Amino acid sequence: MVEIFDPKTIDFDKDYGTPASQSSTMLSLNIDGTDIAVPEGTSVLRAAALAGINIPKLCASDNLEAFGSCRMCTVQIEGRRGYPASCTTPVAENMRVSTQTESLAKLRRNIMELYISDHPLDCLTCPANGDCELQDVAGAVGLREVRYGFEGENHLQAEKDTSNPYFTYDPSKCIVCSRCVRACEEVQGTFALTVEGRGFDSKIAAGQNGSFLESDCVSCGACVQACPTSTLIENTVVDMGQPEHSVVTTCAYCGVGCSFKAEMKGDKVVRMVPYKGGQANQGHSCVKGRFAFGYATHKDRIVDPMIRDDIHQPWRKVSWQEAIEFSAKKLRATQEKYGKQSIGGITSSRCTNEETYLVQKLIRAAFGNNNTDTCARVCHSPTGYGLKTTLGESAGTQTFDSVKHSDCILVIGANPTDAHPVFGSMLRKRLREGAKLIVADPRKIDLLNTPHLTNAIHLPLRPGTNVALVNALAHTIMQEKLHDQTFIDERCDDIAFKKWQTFILEEKNSPEAMQSVTGVPAEDIRRAAREYAKAGNGAIYYGLGVTEHSQGSTMVMGIANLALATGNIGREGVGVNPLRGQNNVQGSCDMGSFPHELPGYQHVSDDIARGHFEKVWGVELDHEPGLRIPNMFDAAIAGKFKAMYVQGEDIAQSDPNTHHVEKALKSLDCLIVQDIFLNETAKFAHVLLPGSTFLEKNGTFTNAERRINRVRKVMPALGGKEDWEVTVDLANALGYPMNYQHPSEIMDEIASLTPSFSGVSYQKLEEQGSIQWPCNEQYPDGTPTMHEVDFPIGKGNFAITQYLATEEKASRRFPLLLTTGRILSQYNVGAQTRRTDNQAWHDEDKLELHPSDAELRGIKQDDWLGITSRAGHTVLRACINDRMQPGVVYTTFHHPHSGANVITTDNSDWATNCPEYKVTAVQLEKVSQPSVWQKEFVDFHKKQINLLEQGIDNDNSQHKDAVK
Repeated sequence: MVEIFDPKTIDFDKDYGTPASQSSTMLSLNIDGTDIAVPEGTSVLRAAALAGINIPKLCASDNLEAFGSCRMCTVQIEGRRGYPASCTTPVAENMRVSTQTESLAKLRRNIMELYISDHPLDCLTCPANGDCELQDVAGAVGLREVRYGFEGENHLQAEKDTSNPYFTYDPSKCIVCSRCVRACEEVQGTFALTVEGRGFDSKIAAGQNGSFLESDCVSCGACVQACPTSTLIENTVVDMGQPEHSVVTTCAYCGVGCSFKAEMKGDKVVRMVPYKGGQANQGHSCVKGRFAFGYATHKDRIVDPMIRDDIHQPWRKVSWQEAIEFSAKKLRATQEKYGKQSIGGITSSRCTNEETYLVQKLIRAAFGNNNTDTCARVCHSPTGYGLKTTLGESAGTQTFDSVKHSDCILVIGANPTDAHPVFGSMLRKRLREGAKLIVADPRKIDLLNTPHLTNAIHLPLRPGTNVALVNALAHTIMQEKLHDQTFIDERCDDIAFKKWQTFILEEKNSPEAMQSVTGVPAEDIRRAAREYAKAGNGAIYYGLGVTEHSQGSTMVMGIANLALATGNIGREGVGVNPLRGQNNVQGSCDMGSFPHELPGYQHVSDDIARGHFEKVWGVELDHEPGLRIPNMFDAAIAGKFKAMYVQGEDIAQSDPNTHHVEKALKSLDCLIVQDIFLNETAKFAHVLLPGSTFLEKNGTFTNAERRINRVRKVMPALGGKEDWEVTVDLANALGYPMNYQHPSEIMDEIASLTPSFSGVSYQKLEEQGSIQWPCNEQYPDGTPTMHEVDFPIGKGNFAITQYLATEEKASRRFPLLLTTGRILSQYNVGAQTRRTDNQAWHDEDKLELHPSDAELRGIKQDDWLGITSRAGHTVLRACINDRMQPGVVYTTFHHPHSGANVITTDNSDWATNCPEYKVTAVQLEKVSQPSVWQKEFVDFHKKQINLLEQGIDNDNSQHKDAVK
């Protein structure tokens, strides 16, 4: 009987030696007497592994192309001479393979003997002992003695490289299998490692004989994971020893949503290993998810509830019960004095779906208003508005895997290799395979430096001119008749299309008319439009450089117009794909964090939808939209908004116009902050409730491709409660009953009220691994690709996208335009990553500027620069490079003392109030001291840290007295 391979039986903890074949043609063969059928193109090594037959290997791994260098996997094939490597030999129909013969055993032992002859025999003290492939293979082939001593030439005295803060490179252990080099090239796409020298002198080198830290290595960990010995090994394993068990969970950094095995020793995390079964990352990772988990047990963690009556008083440690009762009393008193609308809350894009859902439920059902908002509005609310208007659903259309089928990739206002690095690696791999690249960005992003990339088009537009550019691209497509009329006739609203066609063909939208606005030559725009429109599959990926503008919603609609006009919707390799910034930005939107929408994007004024919630929640809900975050700030300063509950957000650092934000926070009578650290917002708080990290909780995150992934608890919550439990306690203290025993019960309630989640349950997530919504009766297993047949609104809707220049313009007083973004090693406001060794790469925010702008002002590298805008003034050091275009400067915002948002204005998107972070007119001058705000920040920071320590010291003193 022939055993037919079933893909569903794949064991993701097993290494099958070579990648899976995607062929649908099946071939039958016999391996050691076992008949098996596998897809054409499968290697003999993989076929044997699928049949449960293990062939020794050292250079092979199933995430790398076959290499055939170690010769350990040799086999004998009936009718063929010699001993071919099974990793590089594809199966053939009726092939008969022998993997275990005396001659093979002798050959393998001889090969292994050569490896061991140049390898330290220190297995008992080696950190990889018990998890070493070389050790395992030596045992498997029966090697018992080595005839060659260490008297001859060897590499045993090679010096270790300990420059990287997360792993050690010990060349004395290296067998030069090249797996690390190939992982860096094939999986990560960085090409940072190479094999230097020939023959016996061959060795692995990082760059030009430099250290790992000095090289182009991005510390993704692919090389460490690929290494079959302890040549490359995590420092945590060296320090703590081998882990004893593991739990699969989901990373809490960016919107890629990578799956990891948290490998544990007791309740301590030894290492995070990317999980091959993770459908978003498929066994890959970045420096943050792979290594930067130490913040979870950092000494700065807030582990006790604390209260105070005034922000100038020391904190006082209290029990959970006292903290919750204090908070509830303050909230009730505020509403009694100032009215029902005087309080509100902010949900988090770092917390789980279940936690976010409960916070907005608390506000609506217990507070009795719709004053709920989230940082998701601060970054991606134009995505929701723009895509809902044009396509009928406010989310991306594809899986990340879809990019493997793209022929042309248009990246607008996004920097995937820094902000979404695992997807960036996937994208780079497709570019190396020949896909065309178009980048619309004021900066030269790293994607443009992808190895082996040819003919990439860079459109370095001026900040604030996105809509002008997208209209010019669409104008070219329509004028040159590059549109897909068949798709438009079948799938799009005819009246809307004709109105749009008339508008977009107006001369004012032509590349020639718009080149003076965008700064991009007309011919470059036309070339890009032709490349995208003529590609078999054209995909668009965009980020905050699209949404964080005064015309953010207009630009998202313009992007959707492009996809509709060219028919690039509804199949693999195409689509409109927003790259969500934080791990659960998509989820926080889905869960109803906005003041005008209930979970599932159901408007609060919809009587039928609201009625469903009222029935389940047992309370009458307000039908009027509540306050957005900017409205809360304005109302606080006006004395009308007096109390706020903030879970897992740092609005004092992340929101624009810091002076305005700080004034608003100081105006509150009660600020309740629930977080893992004393962040910038918590310094203005009256109640500080310990938060829990992703390692300390159960729940789900939803990534940028609508993929719902399980978050599993791997260690006890240091503060004693998971975040959802705190919200439940607060609701009950306010007199609104909440009774959940586990987050799965919260998800069941979400499913009952949210149409796109109606088929989602923890049981189904365990069975399928993950689910992409909508998941309901129509799509019981989820929806990887959206809009294959139709749109939720019926026909695709072309929207008029009139270009209106931002009010924030360069002038003689402010001649430069500042734009902001992120960097690979840091995450968002940096509260997590700044408490890890990622500081080795980026320990301060700097201002990037073009050499011509620097020369004009007499600025040299690392000079201190005063940066002044219409909103404020701060000081950063200069970083001069040609990634910027003249007239544009750039900075990151990961360090609070940098004051990046002191200078950003409160301009915002016309439809959603999403702040215009990406366009701020500034002037530069050389200075010799920090800004006034920075001096005040340092003083306030020191004072608040001192008040925190006083509270801790007082508690410790009381504890000692009690013991006495």
